[in-house]
Amino acid sequence: MSTAAPRPWSAPAWGDAELVSGEAVELDVRAARIGSRVLALLLDVGIQLLFGLLLAALVGLGLAALPDGAIDAASERALLTIGVVLLLVGYPVLFERFNHGRTPGKAAVGLRVVGVDGAPVGIRQSLARALAGVAVEWPGLVLPLLSWVAGMTVMLSDTRGRRLGDLVAGTMVVHTRTATRWRPVPAPVPALRDWAYTLDLSRLDPKLALATRQYLARAHLFTGPAADDLALRLWREVATAVTPPPPGGLPAAVYLAAVLGERHRRARHRLAEERVLTAALWPRLGLLPEADRPVGPASAPLGVPWPRPAAPGHPGAVAPEPPPAPVPAQSRPAVRPSTVAGSDRTPVPDVEHTPGRP
Repeated sequence: MSTAAPRPWSAPAWGDAELVSGEAVELDVRAARIGSRVLALLLDVGIQLLFGLLLAALVGLGLAALPDGAIDAASERALLTIGVVLLLVGYPVLFERFNHGRTPGKAAVGLRVVGVDGAPVGIRQSLARALAGVAVEWPGLVLPLLSWVAGMTVMLSDTRGRRLGDLVAGTMVVHTRTATRWRPVPAPVPALRDWAYTLDLSRLDPKLALATRQYLARAHLFTGPAADDLALRLWREVATAVTPPPPGGLPAAVYLAAVLGERHRRARHRLAEERVLTAALWPRLGLLPEADRPVGPASAPLGVPWPRPAAPGHPGAVAPEPPPAPVPAQSRPAVRPSTVAGSDRTPVPDVEHTPGRP
C-alpha cells in the first residue's frame, strides 16, 4: 500500500489556453469563452451594418449617375452578392490578417485569434474560419437554427472554447489582457516604525513608488538571486530620494516595504483630514455617503475607529446636545465705522473682538 502524501487540491484552470512556446515554456494566456466572444461578435455585427449602409449609399450614388438601362437586374444581384461577401468574409479576413488577428470587436473586448500552437493566424486560416462561420454559424446559411445550436454546443463543450470555424482552421481565440490580482499595500514594518515616521518623502517620484509597489506585490514570484538583485536596485533609487538614512542590518525589501507603508499611511491620514473638512464646510451637500462620512476629529490616529452615535432607543444611545443659546445683544461684538482723518474714503467697519478671542 502506497504511503505517499496526497497532492494538494488546486482550483481548475478554466482560463488556461494550454499554449507552449518554442522553448517548451507554458504561456500564461487565458482562452476566450462564449461570453466575451459573443460580445465581440455583436460589436462586429454593428460595425458591419455601418459599413454595409455606407457601401450601399456609395453604390447607389454610382448607379444613379449611370444612364437608364446601363445596369440590368442580374448585374444588381451580382453587386449585392459581392457586397455581402465583402462584409461577411472580407471584413474578418482583412482585419485578422493586417491587425494581428483582431477585428474591431475583438480589439475592443481584448481578444485575438491565434493558431493552436500560439503562432500568428495566417491568411488561409482566417479564410477557412470565416467561410465556416458564414456557412454554419453566423449568419448560418445552412440550416440556421440547427447550426446555431450545434455551434453553441461545440463552444460550451470544448476545453478551450473553440467554435466550429476554429476547429476547421486550427485556430483559437485568447485574451490579450491579463487579469491582475491586486495585493494589499504593505503595512508599516514594526522594527522601522520610528524611522519611517521621520522620513521626508517629498522627493519620492510617484512612478518609482508605483514600481516599488508592483515589485512588492510580485515578490513571491521571484526566487534566487534575481529577487534580491531587483530589490537592491530599487532600494538604491529610493534611498537617494528619502531622508534620513535607515538603520542597517535589514534586507532591501524590508526598507522598501517600510517606505511604501509609511507613504500609504500618510496618504490615508491626509484623505481623512480632507473628508472631515469637507463634511464640516458643506454638511448639507451630501458629498460623502453616510457610511463613509468621518464622525471624529481629523487628528485621530489611523486604525482607531471613531465612535458613531447609537440609534435612538438603544441602551448606549446618547441624548443629543441642546442647541447653543442665543448670544445676548449686549454681548455681541459692536460694529462701528471708523474713518481715516483727513480723507473722504468710505468708512471701513471696525470690529471689536470680545476678550479671549482672536
